[in-house]
Formats: sequence, C-alpha cells, structure tokens
Amino acid sequence: METNFYILVHIKTPEQLQTIGKFFIGNDRQFANGLFLQLNGNPAIDNQGVLFVELMETIHGLPVNIQLLACTLNELTENYRIITREVFRQSHLDDVRL
Repeated sequence: METNFYILVHIKTPEQLQTIGKFFIGNDRQFANGLFLQLNGNPAIDNQGVLFVELMETIHGLPVNIQLLACTLNELTENYRIITREVFRQSHLDDVRL
C-alpha cells in the first residue's frame, strides 16, 4: 500500500477542530514537504488560532500528522493559491516527463 500526502484545512469551532478542506498532493514526500514549506502561517500553535493547515500522510491507510500551521484568513487565501499552483505544476511536469 502506498503512502499518500494531503493538506488539510481546519477551522476551530467551540466544540472541536472541523476539517473544511482536503487537498491530495500525491505520494512524493519531497514534493509534499517542499510545498508545505512554502505555505504561510505560524508553527507556534496557541489557543488564539482559528484556521489551521496540516500536512498529513497516510501510511497503510492510517493518518499521520506531520506539521501544522495556524494562519489568518488572508494567509489561508494565499495558501490555497500556492497549493493549487504547485499541484498543477507538479501534475503537468509528470505529464511532460512521460
């Protein structure tokens, strides 16, 4: 079974963290880590944060949290742009390499 990487987007509600978005970013660890390093946010998580992006991998179908960033709405907007651009770039580079 292969390892897959995802970026999850969470919002903090009074009850819990609720996942509001999930991006499949492939099975290349180097690409996943490089993409996450480009994202905006603060790795210092505190009780004030409301929006979060998380790099997660699944190993044998089980989720493993790798990194988490707290971000503002503006940072989240920019992160969506970065994720979309990089996944698009990666998928088109794979097509060119074939």
